[in-house]
Amino acid sequence: MRSANEGSKSEISVGVFGGRGYTGRELLELLHRHDGVEVRFATSRSDAGEPTPIPGLDFVDPESAPVSEVDVTFLCLPHGTAVPWVARLKGGPKIVDLTADHRPGSGREEGAVYGLAEPNRELVKDADLVANPGCYPTGVIFSLLPLERAGLLDRERLTVINAASGVTGAGRTPKPELLFAEVAGNFRAYGEGNRHRHLKEIRVLLPELSLLFQPHLLPVPRGILETIVVPVRDGVGATEVRAAWMEAYRGAGAVRVLGEGIPDLSQVVGTDRLALGVTEVDGVAPPVVTVVAALDNLGKGAAGQAIQNMNLMFGLPIDRGIRC
Repeated sequence: MRSANEGSKSEISVGVFGGRGYTGRELLELLHRHDGVEVRFATSRSDAGEPTPIPGLDFVDPESAPVSEVDVTFLCLPHGTAVPWVARLKGGPKIVDLTADHRPGSGREEGAVYGLAEPNRELVKDADLVANPGCYPTGVIFSLLPLERAGLLDRERLTVINAASGVTGAGRTPKPELLFAEVAGNFRAYGEGNRHRHLKEIRVLLPELSLLFQPHLLPVPRGILETIVVPVRDGVGATEVRAAWMEAYRGAGAVRVLGEGIPDLSQVVGTDRLALGVTEVDGVAPPVVTVVAALDNLGKGAAGQAIQNMNLMFGLPIDRGIRC
């Protein structure tokens, strides 16, 4: 297996565990278009022997996966099942874990680098195990972390995050509440009471902030829109927020800072980019601004960011092979 400094000179050999789900299929399609990789295997217990999204490549049972032949594996498995695979793969290929098992707040994050690609790129470069961020936390942390570091936020007041995701964010396993008849023409909150599992992940990265996180289910297949009411210090407005983002994400092709207005899903669905916008809020004291983050939960929220992390781990340009 090749090392990181050799990876930019030839193809990276890749394996995907859990290629049948929405995220796994999205990842396989991106990897197939990536000119710097060769996908050696993709696993699925239920679909072993059936074709993957990559022509000529069939799914294999995970126990039969030729892990010794690959440089990096992606774990697109159900939450809670990646830990034993990481133990089995230790000392072998590099790992990008797309489950929640090794993210901040999981209790098992020791030894894993948090793969928030642009802010943590220097750490990811030398990592053997990367915990790919959750889709909701990606939008929230990309929005707020530069503002926190620039000292623009009023930490004494509550930051309110209303986030809405398409139904693919819940995975491909059938669930009654995700049936078409239940979702179409409807819009509902869930994980109410500030109890959603992604809040732990967000709080680790933004420990000084008081956060209220309320997710919602959108009646669309994919995409996330997060509307955040951000308490700011006196004298801080949209101009200062945009400036902090521009400084933090200078040269980041997958992050779009809007010069005016706020983003919507049509600007990001089917891509691997994150769009950020901010607007002033009138008639409110003390001052707040409204920040809106838009991303595709299967793109920048999952597979796209996983590709970015792989690129960094093997010395490739961070945005190679993604749709930004």
